[in-house]
Parts: sequence; structure tokens; C-alpha cells
Amino acid sequence: MNGVLILDKPQGFTSFDAVALMRRLCREKKIGHTGTLDPMATGVLPVLLGSGTRAIPFLEDTDKEYEAEFALGIRTDTGDRTGQVVETSENAVSGDRLRAALPAFCGPIWQIPPMYSAVSVNGQRLYQLARQGKEIERPARPVNIFRLELLGYEEKTRTGRLRIRCSKGTYVRVLIEDIAKACGCVGCMTGLRRTVACGFPLSQTVSVEQMRALAEKGEAHTAIRPVESLFSSWGDVRVTAAQARRFQNGGALLRERLPHVLPTEMGRRRVYGPQGEFLGLGELREQELAVLRLFPQREE
Repeated sequence: MNGVLILDKPQGFTSFDAVALMRRLCREKKIGHTGTLDPMATGVLPVLLGSGTRAIPFLEDTDKEYEAEFALGIRTDTGDRTGQVVETSENAVSGDRLRAALPAFCGPIWQIPPMYSAVSVNGQRLYQLARQGKEIERPARPVNIFRLELLGYEEKTRTGRLRIRCSKGTYVRVLIEDIAKACGCVGCMTGLRRTVACGFPLSQTVSVEQMRALAEKGEAHTAIRPVESLFSSWGDVRVTAAQARRFQNGGALLRERLPHVLPTEMGRRRVYGPQGEFLGLGELREQELAVLRLFPQREE
């Protein structure tokens, strides 16, 4: 079974738990995911099956979108509601003040990874050190916030909800803590739902319950999307039967023999055979269409 399953990960599941369950329901040994979600988080989790796992290196830099719930006045050691409270604040924060703080966090910003994260420093995972009660200095990392919108805020309870579209590696927990600090308060994340990943919105996901029902009827395969759907934003190139054979054997194709490719076209493309069959990913360069990744129908 080759392709991608767009799962709505439920709360309480780790990404590993979700993959393990899909492995059993889909009866596919070769399986992986892109874009880890914490157990408390829900939402879009693309699960790759069979030859679809070959796409992982090309999906690492894709943007994601979240809806995050937050509470001001409380800071925890994990940055979310699962941690221990380490600081409180009675400072009032108005909706206007909160909205005024948001523009400073749009665009390229720097974040310090939280101690409760999988980031490695000197060969050790930060969360392992955090569980030992240790805190070390962490270098700030660049991320990009493309969209930051306050969806709702209750001044009396100091609770609200944000919509965030961001680059890979963004810690929403840290973003909320930093926004709270800019408002003269403290804060933590109380809920997180990923609404878009790899270009797929929540409306295109299937739930664990739906997958169980399909598996019971022997129809789990009907929820699997073709692997090329992961690259719907890429352009495409159609090649002849002879060119398809060469491409599938790892051979680059001369640009001059690709009549439908404009001289100015460059960059990554989906490559299709003469009957519309997906062959793999290529890159248009000055002289050739180079092979980036092949996706065989049968994965050895």
C-alpha cells in the first residue's frame, strides 16, 4: 500500500502511537509520518505508507497552521497545561493590549527552544535534562510566523485562542509565553489543534474511528491518497515512454527533448509518464531534468 493518509490525530496519542495503529489497520510495515504532534495536540498528521515514505526529505520545510488556546496568568515548566505551575501573575491584560503585541511576532523571529523538547544539545535531548530538573542554556533559532491572528479573548478569565501559520520548527508554546511577556504577564498553552500540514486542511482528514471502520470492512486502502498529492503545489512534466524508462532507471533527461518545457522554467517538478502515471520527482536545471526521487509501485 503506497501513498499518504491524512489522519486527524486524537488527543492522548503520540505521533508514534498513531503510526503504530495505522500500520496495523492498513497492514503496511513500511510507514512513517511528517511533523510530530505532542500527545495533547490534535489535528492534521500526514502518515506515509510504502514508497510514500520516500517523500519525507522533501516535506521537512513545509509550513503548518494551528489554532492554539492559551491562558494568561500562569506559566508552567512545560509551557502548556500538562506541566507544573512555576509562576503566576495577577496583571490584567486587555484585548487591545494583546492585539497590539501581535505584530511584533509576525515575520522572521528568534525562539529559544523549551527545555521540554526533543532538541539535542551536546548529544542530549533537552527533555531528558528537564526530567532530571536541569536547565541549560539553549541557542535561539530562527523561525517564521506568516500569520498570527487573535480569534477570541475573554478579559475576565484571560483566556483566548490564536490562529498561527508558521514555518517548521516553531514552538507555539514558546510563542504564547513570549506574547504574554510582551503584555507584562505570563502565559501557557492550554490546547493545540493543527489545521493544515503539507498543504492538507482538517477537512481532508480521516479520524481513527473512521479508519477502524474501514479496516473492519477491508477498505482501509480507500482512505489512502496518491503520493503525488503531497506535491500539488509543484509543476509537472509529461515524458515519452522511452524517457520514462530512462528516468525510472535514474537517468537525467535532456531539456531540449522536452518540448512542453519552456526555456525559462526551472525548479522541482512532478514527472509523469505518457499515460499519466506518476514516476517521481525531478528538477529542471539548465541542461536537463534531473532525478530527485523515484516512487516505485512496489516497495522492496
